Amino acid sequence: MRYYKVIAVLFFLVANHVVAQEKLSKEERLEWFQDAKFGVFIHWGYYGVKGIGESWSMYHKRISYDDYMSQGKEFTAKNYDPEAWAKLFKKIGARYAVLTTKHHDGVALWDTKFSHLNVVEKTPAKRDLVGPYVDALRAEGLKVGLYYSLIDWSHPDYDVVFPRPDTRKNYPQKNQNQLSPWQRFLRFNDGQLKELSTRYNPDLYWFDGDWEKSSEQWRAESLKDSLLAWNPKVIVNSRLKTHGDYSTPEQGVPVVRPEGAWEFCMTMNDNWGYFPSDTNYKPVSQIIRTFVEVIATGGNLLLNIGPKPDGTIAEEQLERLEALGEWVNKHESAVFSAKAGLPYGHFYGPTLLSKDDTKIYLALFDNPKNYISLKGIQNKVKSIKVVGSGQELSFERNGGAEWNNIPGILRIEIPQEKNLDANVTLIEVELEDALVLYRGHGNAVELNK
Repeated sequence: MRYYKVIAVLFFLVANHVVAQEKLSKEERLEWFQDAKFGVFIHWGYYGVKGIGESWSMYHKRISYDDYMSQGKEFTAKNYDPEAWAKLFKKIGARYAVLTTKHHDGVALWDTKFSHLNVVEKTPAKRDLVGPYVDALRAEGLKVGLYYSLIDWSHPDYDVVFPRPDTRKNYPQKNQNQLSPWQRFLRFNDGQLKELSTRYNPDLYWFDGDWEKSSEQWRAESLKDSLLAWNPKVIVNSRLKTHGDYSTPEQGVPVVRPEGAWEFCMTMNDNWGYFPSDTNYKPVSQIIRTFVEVIATGGNLLLNIGPKPDGTIAEEQLERLEALGEWVNKHESAVFSAKAGLPYGHFYGPTLLSKDDTKIYLALFDNPKNYISLKGIQNKVKSIKVVGSGQELSFERNGGAEWNNIPGILRIEIPQEKNLDANVTLIEVELEDALVLYRGHGNAVELNK
């Protein structure tokens, strides 16, 4: 008997050791994300049929619930080619993508057993659309992100502010009468998330809708624990109350850099889904500048597309993806080997730093006049060149006070016009050793690595 007890104790210790090994720190789970720089957001659903606001058109009573759902009859996905999507994303330099598996309208893009409101049962597509997307991304070495709305405006146990018919026929609830409506809804959410987690094993969850309930109501902490139990490497955006791993501002680049890991999501026009009447597309130059601003402050850009109901991507969106990709690939050596740049005041524009602090990348949004100015660099400079073209630029220092470690101004030659990028030019300043900055004022000196 004692022998079996010893074996049981050993088994317990080994099992706990394995669990402890699998429990990665937040920093370890975020490592790939903080190097990613660029992802593609994909809003795909019924709303693209009539080109209306995704889910919100019901909420704002611009369309009835029944008319909104009738769009499913024309959601065909007949030209859906996830392999082509993945190859495109890889070509343009994206490192991950995020697909709307279920928006607030409750329509699931996979064959969930927890709801009949899914594209397999309700649309001509008649198949799981999430699985092929996951497989295609993985085949190209891209990280897989799944968007999931915590709220479900079709679920009979979720209260809404707009008229909605009885939807119980779409949500199997056998043997759940003993539960409260909210308990039933949480069981439904947990069930769908377990399906997504165990079937597709995503690298990232992009939650939405958490603002409608408290952290306690969502049982956010418990949900995060479950997600990590199903997949110890998964990361979660900030829309799980305080239990996210990174912050997710949208549509307006933060003026002050967010703390920790972050990502900026942005539409190309004014809508997330396919909205053909919305022609207010951002120019390519704005998208590229936004990308540079975001990565220069340590974030990722999650740039949105809204595929058509047949699965094709609108020409205006393809054009912008290709243009951003062309810029990213031209400047790849700087983009993916760098981190957030210099503090304010050293250079009047965005900057990046190589991970070993031996290279500074200066972003020129406009063609410079006279010379390019860089302040407060204590180190000796090895070389300065234009990224992409390789043109070597001459430079010299003037001013400063060597006896008091004040470095003065580094004046850099203007690149030849042919070497100035049409959108954003990057200048690489290579130092002899790891960066040391002068951050003083008056005669005071403060060195800051």
